[in-house]
Amino acid sequence: QVMLFGKISRQFCGLKKLPRSRDSRYFWGWLNAVFNKVDHERIRDVGPDRAASEWLLRCGAVVRYHGQERWQKDYNHLPTGPLDKYKIQAIDATDSCIMSIGFDHMEGLKHVEKIRLCKCHYIEDDCLKRLSQLENLQKSMLEMEIISCGNITDKGIIALHHLRNLKYLFLSDLPGVKEKEKIVQAFKTSLPSLELKLDLK
Repeated sequence: QVMLFGKISRQFCGLKKLPRSRDSRYFWGWLNAVFNKVDHERIRDVGPDRAASEWLLRCGAVVRYHGQERWQKDYNHLPTGPLDKYKIQAIDATDSCIMSIGFDHMEGLKHVEKIRLCKCHYIEDDCLKRLSQLENLQKSMLEMEIISCGNITDKGIIALHHLRNLKYLFLSDLPGVKEKEKIVQAFKTSLPSLELKLDLK
């Protein structure tokens, strides 16, 4: 049942670009909230990396595990075996429906080095703040890309300075980000070794 749900949910995520009336927006919002719901019992049972993988793929994102080159895209073919064997190293959330209520899934991840958020309609400043406050990610995160996420503002971007080991940050097509110079100065002060690339208007 769980596997079938994963397959169906990915199909729903793929359909979210259909024209929306107010009623259909409410429906998609409700459905995506269901996909993002955190099951703490599941995290305890299968471990943080497996539970986070299920969440991310359920929402249309993909993951890459430590020591592997290929991206894991299919919910129904998530690897089985020892729970501590597959550690998430990279997350590509392009076109996914991840949202803030799902970010508790990331709390136990200790090996994530790269996250790409592209065309994520539900990503807001609170998501970036939550992400930047996770102690494990503060240690492990090296690269981040945030592209075409319309609900992100300067406040969310500046919160990322808590990711103290961040080496590369790429920001593109973020209409909510208004004060580029302020952001540049904030990161120069807090993360002097950071390579910051901006493609903003």
